[in-house]
Amino acid sequence: MTSKQRLTRALAAATAGFLGLALAPAAPAAAATPRAECPRVLRCDWVPAAYQQTGDPADKETYGNYDVSDRPATNKIKYIVLHDTEETYATTLKIFQDPKRAASAHYVVRSSDGHVTQMVKTKDVAWQAGNWYINSDSIGIEQEGYATEGATWFTPAMYRSTAALVRYLAAKYDIPLDRQHILGHDNVPPTSAGGTAAMHWDPGPYWDWNHFMSLLGRPTEPTGRPGSSLVTINPVFKDNLQALRDCEKNIDLPAGPSSAVPLYTQPSTGAPLFADPGLHPPGQSGTTCASDWGSKISATQQAVVAERKPGWTAIWWYGQEAWFQTPAGTRVTTPTAGYVVRPKAGLTDVPVYGTAYPAATDYPADFTARRVGAPLGYTIKAGQSYPGGGQAPAGYFYAPTIDSSYPYDHTYFPGSTRYVTVQIGHRIAFVKASDVDVARLR
Repeated sequence: MTSKQRLTRALAAATAGFLGLALAPAAPAAAATPRAECPRVLRCDWVPAAYQQTGDPADKETYGNYDVSDRPATNKIKYIVLHDTEETYATTLKIFQDPKRAASAHYVVRSSDGHVTQMVKTKDVAWQAGNWYINSDSIGIEQEGYATEGATWFTPAMYRSTAALVRYLAAKYDIPLDRQHILGHDNVPPTSAGGTAAMHWDPGPYWDWNHFMSLLGRPTEPTGRPGSSLVTINPVFKDNLQALRDCEKNIDLPAGPSSAVPLYTQPSTGAPLFADPGLHPPGQSGTTCASDWGSKISATQQAVVAERKPGWTAIWWYGQEAWFQTPAGTRVTTPTAGYVVRPKAGLTDVPVYGTAYPAATDYPADFTARRVGAPLGYTIKAGQSYPGGGQAPAGYFYAPTIDSSYPYDHTYFPGSTRYVTVQIGHRIAFVKASDVDVARLR
C-alpha cells in the first residue's frame, strides 16, 4: 500500500454534517486548458499528468497523480519548490502520465533548451514535495537532470527558463522572492521526526543558487552593517570547489563549483563534519556525501552568527553551533539586515514543526480525520536565534478520494494557531508564534 493510500484510509473515518463553517470545496475536474499557465516568452506546452484510478473501480482512494483543488480560492499558494528529475525529460513526462507512479509536478523544464511543459494546473495540488502541508501550499517545478551531475545538466537555458517561470508565478500568486519561499526540494521539512531520512536532497549542491536568485532580480547584496550577526552565505560559485561523494554509487566526485559550504563541529578542517541529528544517530559525524544536507549550508541561505574566530565563523544550526571557514580576503558571507526568531523569555526549548497544521479543536466536532502537527527532532534553545519570522498560516487540505465521495472530501480546513517560518538548518520549519519573539537585526 502506498503512503497516499495509508493516509487516505486513515482519513476515511470522517462523517457527514459539516455545518456552520464556510469553506470552499475544491472545483471539479475540468477539461485540459488550451494554453499552459506560463509567461508568453517561454512558449510552454501542456501535457496533462494522469488523474485516474489504478485499481478496483469501487476503491476511490487508489488513484494518481495529483489532487484537484481550487487554489488560491481555497488557500494561498505560498511556496515554489525546485526539483531535479533524476530522469530524462521524456521519461519524466511518462512517469507523471502513469497513475501508478503516484508522483507529479506542475512543470517540467528540459535541460537542452529550457523548454517548459506544464502537467498539473496551478490551482491543483501536485504530489511532489514529500510534505503534504507544503504540497497543499506550493507549486513544484521539475528540472531535467541528475543532482550529482549538475554541471552537465543545469544549463544556462534551464536557469533562464526556470527563473522566468518563477518570476511569473511569484507575481501571479504574490510569493516573496526569498529563500524561505523559493525552496529546493532539499529545503522542504519532513512532516515528522521519523520521516527525516526519507526526504529528498535535490537539486543538490551543484545548483548555482547565487546565479539563480540573481536571475530572479534578488542577488545577494550587503544590507546589514559590517559584522552583522545575520549573514547570507555568498561564496563565489566558480571558485567554491568542493570534492563531494556520490554515496549511492560509492564513488568520489571530482572537485567542482558548488553552492555548498562545509560545516564542522569545531573551527578546524580536522574536526568532524556537522551531522543533522534527524539524519544521523547520536555520536555519528556528518559526511561528504552530496546527499548529506546537514553537513553543508548553501549559498543564499541565511544564518545567525553564534561566534567568530580568526578565519572561522560559527552559526546556529539545528540547535547547535556549526563552524565554516571564512578566510580573510575571501567572500563567504554577506552582512544582512532581516528578521530572526528566538525563544520568548522564560522558555528553555521551543519545539519545531515540519507542518503548520490546525489544532484538533479547529476541526468540526464530527470530523475525525484530523491532522495535527508533531514536533520534529530539533528545538530552538534559549540564547539561540534563527532567520525567519514570516507568517505560515495553519491549514490542512483533506482530499482522500478521486471523486470527493467522502464527507468533507476535498475541503481545506484553516487553523487558528499562528506559526512563523524558521530556517533551523538546511530545511525550513515552523514554530508557534506564541513561543517566539521576532526581532529585526541590522
